[in-house]
Amino acid sequence: MRKTLQYITIGLIFLISCQSKTGFSGFQNGDIIFQTSKSGQSKTIQIATGSKYSHMGIIYKQGDDYFVYEAVQPVKLTPLNDWINRGENGHYVVKRIKNSENLLTPGTLTKMKQIGEKYAGKDYDLYFEWSDSKIYCSELVWKIYKEAIGLEIGELEKLGDFNLTDKAVRQKLMERYGDNIPKEELVISPASMFNSDQLITIYNKQ
Repeated sequence: MRKTLQYITIGLIFLISCQSKTGFSGFQNGDIIFQTSKSGQSKTIQIATGSKYSHMGIIYKQGDDYFVYEAVQPVKLTPLNDWINRGENGHYVVKRIKNSENLLTPGTLTKMKQIGEKYAGKDYDLYFEWSDSKIYCSELVWKIYKEAIGLEIGELEKLGDFNLTDKAVRQKLMERYGDNIPKEELVISPASMFNSDQLITIYNKQ
């Protein structure tokens, strides 16, 4: 009886410690997490897309710890707590695909990780090109889900569809493209994926 109580106590301590670090303990493999990045381009992305969310990734569990597979420089797995702490004010939102209990089987999750591996170590795509040579955050998540289970999360848009009239946005575009802005380039934005009806919100850390 005493040993049983000890195990229960240890389990509760572990659960509480997990919650104290992230504010949430219900993460699942394949969850999609969004935040407002502190990067130099974050504000531009927010203005252009009309959304506060400028960065995202996929959550995976390895052993007892959670990580975020993300496209930064380079594409890599980042410990979840480190990822959260990089965001603005520690705020994040966790979303999950509908019918995940049937779609995200162990075999599917293995396939998602295998697909993601081909992007590991690749450079971040500052030009938001629709190619696999370099890749940006929402493109990585979109392509993994598309290839693994045929699910298209969010609507693909053209670069020219975004708000490109704001001064800060125009300046960032000039820095990267000069006068040759590829307005016909296909883009998947964090905003489009965040607003997708394919996802349900699991947790919103204010």
